[in-house]
Amino acid sequence: MPILKELKKHKLLLDTHVWIWSLLGSKQLSKSFQKVFEQALKVDAVLISSMSVWELGMLVEKKRIKIDMDVLDWVKQALDTPGMQLCPITPRIAIQSTRLVGEVHGDPIDRLLMATASEENAILVTCDKKMLKYATGKFLSAHNPCKK
Repeated sequence: MPILKELKKHKLLLDTHVWIWSLLGSKQLSKSFQKVFEQALKVDAVLISSMSVWELGMLVEKKRIKIDMDVLDWVKQALDTPGMQLCPITPRIAIQSTRLVGEVHGDPIDRLLMATASEENAILVTCDKKMLKYATGKFLSAHNPCKK
């Protein structure tokens, strides 16, 4: 499964940073991805892992990210965005994250995101170089939405 240069009618699983940047209108993301993101929202095709919610909470607590409201309120508001769906960590996803084939780095959140994308037949949207490298193999499709 490849790194997709162009997204069309795919289900998208957003990495935590892409989720945050998408909703905050960050300049980190390409304009072409922002258009695709808006289109995906119209067809209920944007997934957010429950682990991204946890990771956001940790990033705020560690003061690595600052948001203008209580993090729980931000998450509730973000998940109320039409077209965005919370994707839980099922037992199958949890186990699959331990069985990823090939060379995978050890970050458990990234492993869970990769397994979720695979199980949900979704494109993992990330700027993370390690996950993008993994997606050059046969086991995961990914897209880099960041400006080059």
